[in-house]
Amino acid sequence: MALLQTSLIWIVYAVVIAALLAIASVFIYVYQTPRDRSPSVTVTCIFAITCLLATVLLLPVDVALVSSTTSSKLGRRKDWASQDAVDHITHSLTIVYYTLYSADALLCLLVLPFTYFWYEEYDEVAAEAGEQTLGSRLWGAFKYTLFFIAIVVIIFLVGFFAPVSSDKGNKDLDYFKRLLTENHGERALTFALGLLITVGICLYVLYTSAGLALFPVSLIKTAPSISSPMLQATTAQQLELNQERQRQLEGRCGGNPDLLSSKDRRELDTLTREERTLIRRQRLVEDAHGEGRSWLIRAWHKIGAVFRPFKLLSGILLLLIAVVVWVSMLLTSIDKAKNSICKHRCGYILGHINVFNPVNWILVLSAKVFPVDYAIFTALILLLFCSSVVGIAVVGIRFLWIRIFQIRKGHTSPQALLLATAMLMLIILALNYSVSMVVAPGYATYGPQTFCDRTPSSPGEQPDCTNSMDLIKPCSELAENPAARSICTPSVVSTFLNRVTINFPFFGVVFFWAQFVFLGVYLIVFMTTLFRAPKLDEQQLDEDAEEAEEEGLLASTGRRFGATWQDITGRANRT
Repeated sequence: MALLQTSLIWIVYAVVIAALLAIASVFIYVYQTPRDRSPSVTVTCIFAITCLLATVLLLPVDVALVSSTTSSKLGRRKDWASQDAVDHITHSLTIVYYTLYSADALLCLLVLPFTYFWYEEYDEVAAEAGEQTLGSRLWGAFKYTLFFIAIVVIIFLVGFFAPVSSDKGNKDLDYFKRLLTENHGERALTFALGLLITVGICLYVLYTSAGLALFPVSLIKTAPSISSPMLQATTAQQLELNQERQRQLEGRCGGNPDLLSSKDRRELDTLTREERTLIRRQRLVEDAHGEGRSWLIRAWHKIGAVFRPFKLLSGILLLLIAVVVWVSMLLTSIDKAKNSICKHRCGYILGHINVFNPVNWILVLSAKVFPVDYAIFTALILLLFCSSVVGIAVVGIRFLWIRIFQIRKGHTSPQALLLATAMLMLIILALNYSVSMVVAPGYATYGPQTFCDRTPSSPGEQPDCTNSMDLIKPCSELAENPAARSICTPSVVSTFLNRVTINFPFFGVVFFWAQFVFLGVYLIVFMTTLFRAPKLDEQQLDEDAEEAEEEGLLASTGRRFGATWQDITGRANRT
């Protein structure tokens, strides 16, 4: 029975990873520019995002596996759950976590930079002329990646030799004693993870908070679509007025612009340029509306119009969820500030939840029926992930106030895609901490585990609360009954994240106060968004139309060259 339950949990996780791979593929495909795709960039970004999301979504599996060793109704371990069996489960999870965290660090610090330089090193002219070989391109990319290799080595060396916190505070408890790392290898990985989360939490505070406020409201207050009949009619009217004015000016000169005054010639030139812009815009509107395209595209637009009210409803639902998450974070942060057993000396670790947390309560309640909690947790993570994407798309990739790259659907360059992926990886690492330690700390630590708060009848036996259900209590790090330590098993991820903050309290202090900044930024952006009406960016629309026209010209040029080559060879290309 135990083997069957464990196998089913891992099978669900495998299915989720397959779904994550599809989600990451769709995300990359939707955002990258069609005319500048790079297989190496695409594969790297998809794999990196999938790996990070798989790390975060291992938490429900972790909780389900450690919780499967106990009976939440009786507050005792199951008959098969010997200490060796429990240790085997936690050891397996630890190996998986170490593998995923190491892969995440290497992807973020080495693989993504190498792929970036690999793409930048490509010279189409030199490659066609045979001047750039595969080896020279590899060396060029590796040469620049050496800087990041040095950073990785320095981080792990600092973590390997860095002393852990010597302030004992209230660390005389057995649970916190176990968190103090003596193994130098674990200490190095713990330090590296803490450093990456620290960098990621800065991005998380800026992008995810803004995106979480903007994403639901954007669905409710949707900006006018480019396929709007009103825009189409306005564009047609502007084009008609433009052409009428051109006819008037041409009528004055009898078709010879040289006879016009300099003022009228300038006006005619302006009208001609404006006419081209309006024609491009009109063509883009018609394409977006599906005119002249296949019945499938037109049907898709009709379906989108039919389901537009559901978009409003989904926006309202996501807004409610976002508010509940915000409230949960606020309550836990206040609880940590007031009731943390050792405050800043251990990174504001919370030994026991003292304030009701709605998200934590829902997840703990649903965890009794796996995989209901997995579905809820996955939806929560995907909401925060999509919010991060929205935040990056709105704010852009900036250096101070200077926008370096813009992230837009169908218009994101490979370089921007790699940088956005690196930012998302760091954000997801910070998200892993925030969800586990702030949004739902009780669920992430013990899940639905309970223990019987009664003294065992004899040493070595488990306490029996069959006739005293009121003595069955949720597991906690601060439980005074020795039986709790033999029954309750903390999740591996909570142990790992708490180890970061208790060994290096500086990280814990940064993580803790960053949550308040997150809450403040969310509130400011949310209130601002409520009072701003969405507007159609006509300048961006014109740029899209011009780009679409350029792509059409390039495509037609390619067809003309192809036709010329067929005339020369006398053979048609095979399709």
